[in-house]
Order: sequence, then structure tokens, then C-alpha cells
Amino acid sequence: MKKVNKVKLIIKLLVLVGALLISTNVYVKCKSSDFLYSSLDSIPHNKVALLLGTSKRLSDGRENAYYSYRIEAAVALYKAGKVDYIIASGDNSQKDYDEPTDMKNDLVARGVPSERVYLDYAGFRTLDSVVRCKAIFGQGSCTIVSQAFHNERAVVLARHHDIEAIGFNARDVDAWFGLKTNLREFLARFKMVVDMVIGKDPKYLGEKVIIGG
Repeated sequence: MKKVNKVKLIIKLLVLVGALLISTNVYVKCKSSDFLYSSLDSIPHNKVALLLGTSKRLSDGRENAYYSYRIEAAVALYKAGKVDYIIASGDNSQKDYDEPTDMKNDLVARGVPSERVYLDYAGFRTLDSVVRCKAIFGQGSCTIVSQAFHNERAVVLARHHDIEAIGFNARDVDAWFGLKTNLREFLARFKMVVDMVIGKDPKYLGEKVIIGG
């Protein structure tokens, strides 16, 4: 009998966790839907694009499509006159790992002037990148650049922190390649809601940077 009760308890817990993950996912999609764009023609102008970082290469050395498509989207925004500056925000927690510099180098190689790209070396998480966009770089509004699934979460997070953010959706990867990432996103969305409730802060802040000054 005890074993049966334990199984029932486990099933109830699994159902509860599943319900929480699904409800969080629905919440993020609903809250972000009016602020996401996939067309250069329809997206409004913002002074700054916040380009969210990821690794340039996969663990096996192959090119990371998420990275390449985000660079492609940021360049398209700039060349279309939809943004004036780009903040390349990513992880530089290790000496030999530097997402922001990789992004800047690739943006410049594709025609974005070097002086139009600012580096945020402490964008360890989406939370850090978004909050630092306002706290460090002084932006009360921005265009976030990433894939749609990531932009949904980032825009909700930004608006929670009083940033008038919109998202420009970079091209997504094929369904099979992105399966693991999309599954992990369910957990990331739940974690985001917890962070908003407890008032989680970025790992680092620091000196303010004036963009265009």
C-alpha cells in the first residue's frame, strides 16, 4: 500500500511540474506576442539593438547556426536603418572565451562600423544582458536580437524591468537541431518567472557607458 501511495505522489508531482511549465510557457508567449517582429519593413526604429550572445562554435567545432543567424539579423537591422548602434552582450567569464568580441568582429566584417558596436562582457545570462542594457548602457528602450523563442522570454523580462523592448527574430534552426534547446527553454522560462518574483539581479553591474557620446 505504501508503494502505491508513493507512486501516486510521484505522479501528482509530475503533473504539477508539467502544469507549471506549460502555464509559464503560455504566459511568456501571450505577454510577448505584440512586441515581436520578423520583418524589416514593419519593425519600428530604435536607437540600440541588444544582440544576445551565444557561442560561435559548437563543441565539435562546427559553426553554431544560432550565432550566425543572430549576426545576420543584427547586420540587416543596422543596414536597413532600423537601429543606430548595437550592444553585443555575451559571456566573457573565461580568458579564452569571448562572445562579445566574436560578435563585434563578425558585425564589423559584414559592414557595421566598429564605433557603432558596444561590448557588454558581463551578459552571462539573458537577465544580465537585459538589465545591464538599461542600468549600464542607459537604454530605456531597445530592439532585442535573437531567435523567436529566446526573444519571447527576453522581451517579457525587459518589460518587467521597465524597458520598452521589442524583438527582432533571427532565422531559427531546423526543428531536429534545435530540439534540445527548445526543451531547455521551458525550464528557462520557469526560472525567469522565479527570478522576477524574487527580484534577481545581474551578477555584475559596474560603470555606466554612454552610447553615441
